[in-house]
Amino acid sequence: MATNNTLLCIHRDPAQLSLLQENGYELVTAASSSEALRLLMTRSVDAIVLEHRLGSLDGAFVAAEIKKAKPQLPIVMLADDLELPEGTLKSVDALVTKSDGPHFLWATVHFVLNVKPTQRREGTLRVQKAARLRRTGESREVGNQ
Repeated sequence: MATNNTLLCIHRDPAQLSLLQENGYELVTAASSSEALRLLMTRSVDAIVLEHRLGSLDGAFVAAEIKKAKPQLPIVMLADDLELPEGTLKSVDALVTKSDGPHFLWATVHFVLNVKPTQRREGTLRVQKAARLRRTGESREVGNQ
């Protein structure tokens, strides 16, 4: 299944993203924010897969820098869990936890590449609300709020 889409993957272990490549995405990888920003300026990419914890650098900072340079470029953040500091998702179009698995990451990347930017933002807001509800122990239906 060829997609002809190129993803910039900012991740400490890009081998964990192999399902994306197996499903036709071309992966351009970077292990640091400076390398990622350099690649972003020299390569044409369709979306970003960004690990939340990049060693000493916060993925939210990297996402904000990417959005300054390329505001319409979709960013999928890959996090250990939903317990993220307030404001982490401000510059992110979608969030996937590592426990969701590689198929959910693939589906999310496919989603952000095939919907309008306003729809991506609405999806992120639902994820933020779900994370808040999970932290507070509430169990209301997220999509209906």
